[in-house]
Amino acid sequence: MELIDIGCNLTHDSFDPDRSEVIERAHGAGVTQMVVTGASEAGSLAALELARAYPGELFATCGVHPHHASDFTVETENLMLQLAAHDEVLAVGETGLDYFRDFSPRKTQKSVFERQIQVGITTGLPLFLHQRDAHDDFIAIIREVRDQLARLVVHCFTGTRKEMYECLDLDCHIGITGWICDERRGTHMQEYLKDIPANRLMVETDSPYLKPRDLRPRVKTHRNEPQWLPWIVNTLAACRDEGPEDLARSTTANAREFFAIPEGTA
Repeated sequence: MELIDIGCNLTHDSFDPDRSEVIERAHGAGVTQMVVTGASEAGSLAALELARAYPGELFATCGVHPHHASDFTVETENLMLQLAAHDEVLAVGETGLDYFRDFSPRKTQKSVFERQIQVGITTGLPLFLHQRDAHDDFIAIIREVRDQLARLVVHCFTGTRKEMYECLDLDCHIGITGWICDERRGTHMQEYLKDIPANRLMVETDSPYLKPRDLRPRVKTHRNEPQWLPWIVNTLAACRDEGPEDLARSTTANAREFFAIPEGTA
């Protein structure tokens, strides 16, 4: 299988000791290309730098996660516009709302989300979106400006069937992670994963987070890696009554079209 991981946090410090080996293991598992998530000023700069070190294999997004919304300034907005001009940067985000943690005030989160949406409107780049326990505000903000935006993906979707349909009704793509491999909290999604249209579905690890809990053989580390994306694909394919190879082909094609990713060289 040839796969594209549309969301991995490879600049995370847990990868500092062995980042090149992590990327090599991913390639060995068939994950030929990866989109490195930018979730802060520093993280977005680091994502671009890493993408430049692996041309044609790694790409980047630029954005500020709602956890860091309180740090967003006019200078941050200008930096996002500058980063978005680079060929390696394929989307604006990770941006959105997170009321589960509330690390930044909700009013600030909404304002910063709207400002990053404006970066997406200005640049014409797709948006890489985050939402947790904030669906109503999240969908209302998007609905107001949807006709001005390019492509949207709700990254690491974990919501209800109703919430998923509301995202799909706004022509959003859906990103699925190893959350569906977690028997404590992901099983509700398995009932409606087959409802996602084949041309709206993409896959991701969100590594180093969300390592599949049912991964076999067991691995001692808690750190997730892109090399385990095929495990997620296998689980997703079973839920959708699809062959894993067919699902790999369709999600990879979707990622190429969504992000305008060229054919891989790995």
